[in-house]
Amino acid sequence: MAYFFLRLVPPRPRFPHDATGEEMAAMSRHADYWHRNAEERSAIAAGPVFEGEGAWGMAVVSAEDQQAAQAMADADPIIQSGYGFRFDILPMPSIILRPSAAGNE
Repeated sequence: MAYFFLRLVPPRPRFPHDATGEEMAAMSRHADYWHRNAEERSAIAAGPVFEGEGAWGMAVVSAEDQQAAQAMADADPIIQSGYGFRFDILPMPSIILRPSAAGNE
């Protein structure tokens, strides 16, 4: 198993503060998707990161390889929404987990 850092890049610098109702509905489906990935143990951590006037998303995932991590990103409802989000997928050659997190792998 390999680890990857996924950075969700929003369509605008002020997102989510200027999000439309449709975008927020898609974000709700996005959050549900990552909750399921966490329950299935492929997502180790996921959530928003506020920076400056906006925010971006992050997830640390375990996947067979980069192609599997890409497939996980591509299946995200926010990507499929067509609202202009994209993921940067960065390999993590090693990861240190706190003991309680490591026991859940």
